[in-house]
Amino acid sequence: MKRTRSPSLSFLLILLAILFVTFSTVCVEARKSGNPKKNNAQKQRKPRNGNGPAPAPGPSSSFNILSFGAKGDGVSDDSKALLAAWKAACKRPTSTVEIPPEFKFLIKPITLQGPCLPNLVFQIDGTLLAPPKVGSWPKSSLFQWINFKWLQNFTIQGTGIVDGQGSNWWSSSQTEKRFKHIPEIKPTALRFYSSYNVTIRDIRITNSPQCHLKFDNSGSVKVENVTISAPENSPNTDGIHLQNTHDVEIQHSSIGCGDDCVSIQTGCSNVHVHHINCGPGHGISLGGLGKDRSVACVSNIIVEDSFLQNTLYGARIKTWQGGMGSVKNVSFSNIHVQDVKVPIMIDQYYCDKNFCKNQTGAVSISGVKFDQIIGTYSFQPIHLACSDHVPCTDVDLMDIQLEPSLGFQGFPRALCWNSYGRSQAPLVPSAMDECLRSGGADSVKRTARSHDIVC
Repeated sequence: MKRTRSPSLSFLLILLAILFVTFSTVCVEARKSGNPKKNNAQKQRKPRNGNGPAPAPGPSSSFNILSFGAKGDGVSDDSKALLAAWKAACKRPTSTVEIPPEFKFLIKPITLQGPCLPNLVFQIDGTLLAPPKVGSWPKSSLFQWINFKWLQNFTIQGTGIVDGQGSNWWSSSQTEKRFKHIPEIKPTALRFYSSYNVTIRDIRITNSPQCHLKFDNSGSVKVENVTISAPENSPNTDGIHLQNTHDVEIQHSSIGCGDDCVSIQTGCSNVHVHHINCGPGHGISLGGLGKDRSVACVSNIIVEDSFLQNTLYGARIKTWQGGMGSVKNVSFSNIHVQDVKVPIMIDQYYCDKNFCKNQTGAVSISGVKFDQIIGTYSFQPIHLACSDHVPCTDVDLMDIQLEPSLGFQGFPRALCWNSYGRSQAPLVPSAMDECLRSGGADSVKRTARSHDIVC
């Protein structure tokens, strides 16, 4: 009798065979590919080809302006390349925009703005050139050349040069032959607006059309080992200009220009300037403050351990008649001067025109110390001209030793008017010992304080 296989047994054998084949295939594929999760991660880390996902940011990223189409020949316009490199770096933390050495990049007026991810560095090792022709500047871009805006935790550094090529802006007689109109507004080379925790170090800034380095509405600023230079006869080419800016340190730098080496304007507080070589120029100045009857408030300023040579002024405070507000707690100490026209100056009658109207109001000045001002003057040792209605109070003169320069032709006597305070020997020339009034100081202080309530 012939035996037949049960249908259920046949089905079971077929199912077992299918499972065996499937399992064998999976094992072989697993051995070939390794860990499937690891393999997928490796695929995602492949370099981007334009279609795949962007790579994850690493600990540091560099963006060379040449990689974004810059020519670096000093003639071609490299502004778009700089802006593209900036935008790419701005999106990554701890990134660097690179201006490489041995190249010159012509940059038209540009704004490099944030907010950016933290620790962005602008590494200038080559040369940045401003447009040399006055007529090529757009009228809407006359306030500054390179404008940094809304930045935090930002650094400019390097061995390179920022060249404003400003000679055509200064020589109006030559420039007017080429252009019908010279703008009254002239651009600042580097300007910071509303930026915080900013460091500028090691670079050289030269020949700006006007101010070289300016900070507006900013804070926690550090400038160190910077060189700023422009000809002595270049007008209004201040070295470093501060306005509405607080918590500033400027140190170990060399500044020579056609105006103030450091200019501290209204709204500034907690400023420390030290180890500065200044000259030529107009010295280190607070002001002019209170122009057009405006309110000016400046406080907690320290200038020390510096050397000024061949400048018009040394340590100076200047205010306009009719202004309001106050200058408080200012110290100039351990300053050496050589061939400085007037080493010590407070001028509450400041006027940059042939005639200024007499006005009774004034920015009050109090708590000013001149300590260890030593060296030579070429015109007058000290000039304290304080307001008839708002005298200067708590002015200290301590250890002042000033001798005439060789070939001196000027006024060896101190000029002092309506200033109250105290003096401490040694004082040379000795006339400074009678420079400060002491009688009626309390009533004078009350009068002065009544003018600074707006601060």
